[in-house]
Amino acid sequence: MLDYLDRMIADGYGKSFTIGALSTPVGGGTVVAIAQPHFLLGVPANVVVRPIYIDVALHAGISTADADETEAIIAVDSLGQWRGDGTFTVETASNMNSKWDKGSISQAGSAFSANATTSPRNGAAAAAPVLDMELGRLVETADQGGTAANVAYRIRKLTYQPNYPPWLEGLCSLAIYVGGTVAVTAITIVQIVESSPETMRAYMKGEK
Repeated sequence: MLDYLDRMIADGYGKSFTIGALSTPVGGGTVVAIAQPHFLLGVPANVVVRPIYIDVALHAGISTADADETEAIIAVDSLGQWRGDGTFTVETASNMNSKWDKGSISQAGSAFSANATTSPRNGAAAAAPVLDMELGRLVETADQGGTAANVAYRIRKLTYQPNYPPWLEGLCSLAIYVGGTVAVTAITIVQIVESSPETMRAYMKGEK
């Protein structure tokens, strides 16, 4: 991790979301629906989010046929902010320094069952997220040797831990999807550093 990000975490700018609890995963369903993410973070204007660690532990259903697929995607709508629509579970961040209270400037939700939209910064009408920056992907296809009786439980992980985290300055959104041809659930950890652009740059320059 870059040194200034470590200092920011110590000063309370690190936030951690856990989607799912202990051994209880959160549903993603089957085929990935762009407007119904597993997790969605809407970054407002004058806020920068740097994703430093994302871990998606997939719990795939029973594979019953060759070519059954399990998929996870981490992506960004770089021009549109999610503003809280859709049907979802509210997610509250824990601070990565336990001295500080919970909470995040950005709005977070998970397990969408009704469509979310993002609002572009150019004033255009809100629409389904446009995933124009992909950060990570996992796709697995089952191979049962042509015999459907060779069913299997599969647990796969997509871990994103960049050396140089992207600079996600609002209006934008960070989205995670899980799905497949059989039902897929997941337990996911999302860790970010979040501040104003001015504060982030001050830490980068060693002024803080």
